[in-house]
Amino acid sequence: MLVILAGVALALQVQLWFSDSGFGKTRDLRAAVAEQREQNAALKARNQALDAEVVNLKQSLEAAEERARTDLGMIGPSETFYQVVPVADAAH
Repeated sequence: MLVILAGVALALQVQLWFSDSGFGKTRDLRAAVAEQREQNAALKARNQALDAEVVNLKQSLEAAEERARTDLGMIGPSETFYQVVPVADAAH
């Protein structure tokens, strides 16, 4: 009887450690959860920065103007735009 119980205990241990739904799967899932938490933290920081930028754009005309200048190439009515084009190399 003791031999049978030991055999069943051994079989259960083998299943726990080496099956697809055993300890290895649990370890892999814990690693995946840790990786997802890192990604979530990075995305949360990015979202907070974007939220701060949106609040700044809503409250400040200067911030909106700066964004228009850098992203859209806005030029003010009393400003002159100069574009400097490099001279092509004659050797090529």
